[in-house]
Amino acid sequence: MPYNLITILGPTAAGKTKLAARLAKEFDGEIISADSRQVYCGMDIGTGKDFEDYIVNGNKIPFHLIDIIDPAEEFDLYKFNELFYKSFNEIRERSRLPFLVGGTGLYINSILQGYRLRKAAFSPESIKLLRKFSIEELREKLSGLNPALHNTTDLLDKERLIKAIIIAESTDKNIPERPEINSLTIGIALPRAEIKRRITERLKKRLQTGMIEEVEKLLQNGITHDKLIFLGLEYKYISLYLQGKLNYNDMFLKLNSAIHNFAKRQVTWFRKMEKEGTKINWINGPDFEEAKSIIEKSIK
Repeated sequence: MPYNLITILGPTAAGKTKLAARLAKEFDGEIISADSRQVYCGMDIGTGKDFEDYIVNGNKIPFHLIDIIDPAEEFDLYKFNELFYKSFNEIRERSRLPFLVGGTGLYINSILQGYRLRKAAFSPESIKLLRKFSIEELREKLSGLNPALHNTTDLLDKERLIKAIIIAESTDKNIPERPEINSLTIGIALPRAEIKRRITERLKKRLQTGMIEEVEKLLQNGITHDKLIFLGLEYKYISLYLQGKLNYNDMFLKLNSAIHNFAKRQVTWFRKMEKEGTKINWINGPDFEEAKSIIEKSIK
């Protein structure tokens, strides 16, 4: 089966978007974002929606799954898959090449490995009932329902545990038919020290160009501190700063360290994907010519 998808993956701050946009321009493609937070409207600076990266030689590269839901709404793996395949089919119908681009390993893996997901019914009654259990009881219940968890972070947070249990208990067996995916996957590799340098430099720039004000606006629009903390990283630590629980210097240091650790976990996830059979063509940094050459040799 010929390749019908190009996937560009790599850790945060590796230069995925700019590279993918140039490749999409070269190969008449459109980009589908695989980022669990860029789906939210109004969360631009903190999630790295660098819209100028989608403009190549004056041409705007079409992108999908960015700015599509309100931050107060829930977004999960099932919804991502549903919207991915909708965008994928539409792009293919236009005889263009889909590019899946991002750093959320679970989302990417669900497409490349063809997860068969059921839609879950999140009723208020089910959520209320499960909230009565302790986190240890919920962990035990989830382990019994799903011994081979894709995402072990579900075991660390009570709300995530509840969501995972409801999904695992879903009685909706009507799994939708999906097109078969054969992805040519390119990974951006950078030395760890370079990734850390890029992360720190980018964080300083974002804080100087309105990221704190962005979080303040989300709060003004009704997003709670609890939701911001759930969204993690930039939103969590700036929320703690705005509540007076961290001073500016501590906020910066803790956030910078958290993003470094996040990048490390991303790389670990990609290596795990390789062990599970996903072939990743690693390139040295966001090298356009190297990536272009790999694609040209593979899609002839």
